[in-house]
Amino acid sequence: MLENNKAAANNQSIVIFGEVLIDQFPDGQQVLGGAAFNVAWHLQAFDQSPQFISRIGHDVIGEHLSTMMSQWGMTLDNLQIDPDHPTGTVEVSLINGEPCYEILADQAYDFISMAQLGSTKGSGLLYHGSLALRNSISNEAFDSIRAGHSGKIFMDVNLRAPWWNKASIKAWLSTAHWVKLNHEELIQLGTAQNTLRASMHLFLEQHDLDVLVVTCGASGASALNSLGEFVEVTPSAHLTIVDTVGAGDAFSAVLLLGIQQGWPLPVMMARAQAFASASVTQRGATTQNLAFYREFIRDWSVV
Repeated sequence: MLENNKAAANNQSIVIFGEVLIDQFPDGQQVLGGAAFNVAWHLQAFDQSPQFISRIGHDVIGEHLSTMMSQWGMTLDNLQIDPDHPTGTVEVSLINGEPCYEILADQAYDFISMAQLGSTKGSGLLYHGSLALRNSISNEAFDSIRAGHSGKIFMDVNLRAPWWNKASIKAWLSTAHWVKLNHEELIQLGTAQNTLRASMHLFLEQHDLDVLVVTCGASGASALNSLGEFVEVTPSAHLTIVDTVGAGDAFSAVLLLGIQQGWPLPVMMARAQAFASASVTQRGATTQNLAFYREFIRDWSVV
């Protein structure tokens, strides 16, 4: 049944809903960011032409973002411009090699307007995180999109204090088919058991999911589907790590690509880990270097 669902999603547009922002690093470098944007950026490089839905401010950063997206080939059809709120900016600090984020309130992506949405109906994949749903206005816009969507929903959990609550997360989980979160988030949502696999099994059953993916940082990741298939992957032990910002988004992008391409779960997970591992060898969550993607496209026979 899962394979049939994957096949049905093939050749349908991937809709990405969520935040676009600038990651501001301690050395002054600014890098395009936001989980949803990072995922869309990678999918564009993999020639999937995602429909990206977000909102930027009428400001210099927003103009820079839209220019970069256009140059990358991304459609701007559902990139809204907000006259009253700034383009999102996140201050990134690195503590023991791990990124820490200062996320501001009332950013443009909090005000994605239902009235300004273009056509997004379809039977392909719909991706969303949890951060961009923290404001009721963006949440209402997402609800409108979800109501007209007949395909699978992929939820990428991103618990950033104080911008989440358990009731809202569980409500969004109830409509998802695929869910990705990290091990700490799995525990925060109250499903800790004696083993990771047992915790995942309980979580998957509680939320009636097709597939649950749990990332564990340097230890790799695990996936469990509703047929009981359990897959574990680990990164190479010989990586030269520059920073880990966006590694989870790189992982998510390849999961979506794999669903779109109809890859078996073990293949999808191995490729997602390989791409995420490659992403941590560079600064920032995205790259404008198409050569970074070409080896993967060739080896994976991406169409």
